[in-house]
Amino acid sequence: MNNVKTTPPTPAKSKRPWLLYLLGAACLLAAILWGGWYGMYGRWYASTDNAYVQGDVVQITPQFHGTVVSINVDDGEWVFAGDTLVMLDPDDSQLALDNAEAHLANVVRKVRGLFSAVSGAKAEIAARQATRDKARADYQRRRALTLSGAISKEELAHANNAFLEAQSALEAIEQQYQQNLSLVDNTSLASHPEVLAAIAALRVAFLDRSRTTIVTPVTGYVAKRKVQLGQRVQPGEALMAVVPLDKVWVEANFTEAQLRDIRIGQPVEIYADVYGKTIRYNGQVQHLSIGTGAAFALLPAQNATGNWIKIVQRVPVRIALTQPEQLISHPLRVGLSMQVNVDLHDRSGALLAQRSPEPLLATDVYRDQLSQSDTLIERIVKANGGNL
Repeated sequence: MNNVKTTPPTPAKSKRPWLLYLLGAACLLAAILWGGWYGMYGRWYASTDNAYVQGDVVQITPQFHGTVVSINVDDGEWVFAGDTLVMLDPDDSQLALDNAEAHLANVVRKVRGLFSAVSGAKAEIAARQATRDKARADYQRRRALTLSGAISKEELAHANNAFLEAQSALEAIEQQYQQNLSLVDNTSLASHPEVLAAIAALRVAFLDRSRTTIVTPVTGYVAKRKVQLGQRVQPGEALMAVVPLDKVWVEANFTEAQLRDIRIGQPVEIYADVYGKTIRYNGQVQHLSIGTGAAFALLPAQNATGNWIKIVQRVPVRIALTQPEQLISHPLRVGLSMQVNVDLHDRSGALLAQRSPEPLLATDVYRDQLSQSDTLIERIVKANGGNL
């Protein structure tokens, strides 16, 4: 039997160490790259995609009850401040206005009579004074003749009675004059309290009549139309809304750690998901909310009861769009998702906003409603006031 020596096979070299080396090198390179990115860029920016477009949703509500007879706009349509949105049936308010006009005319005539009564009483006083003076002179003359026996005592008594009657009549008319004067003293026809009250009632009726035409207080786009033709509406009932899309802003919700270096006035880069990264909006931090979103929720968290699990909170940050012209070519809509990058280089800004001296929102579409009644009031007073 031949003894044959066999050589054992050489084991194959394992590739695992090289894979581990490559993985370690890749991790090291990634860490170096991330560190470089964070040092050069990342630590100077706070970013979040938990951001959404917000805007003023101006509710359109009637100020007078009535039945809807006309709807002039629909959802998505553009309206200018002062445009008519809804018309209510004006019959009830017109009847009330007619009644107020008649009441003002009647009050003006009544007050004119009070002024005339004062003038008449004043003239009556002068006449009664002359009668009293004549009766007194007759009495004094007859009393002198009585001493010489030229006339009887009976005739003197008659003269005395006539004097006393004239004096009493004068006192009565003077009292009536003071009573009439107290109703018009220190006033004119236009400033008399009863006339002013009637004018105020007319203004109310005039406003109710004008408010049957419901207008928009702002320029924007119609949304959430609920009103229907023939509907009986009440004051304060929401009919539709108008959203001024040229004044929208972005509300970004940053974590507590990100909030550390965010200040008011810092510049912001904003991107909308609907347009992608090719369209950039320029913004600025306007103010930071005074509480987290959970703190103002309908049912806020009760962290002092039961088992507690820490949840990272987010704070809303309002970002204003600094170039409104960007919204013309690429309009934004309320609720759209956004991505924001806040530049943290300048950290000298305030943490809390100050109150602006200017009103946040204002409209003048209702300013002339009351002044338009002045012409009607002037005409009624002039037509019924005579020469006063």
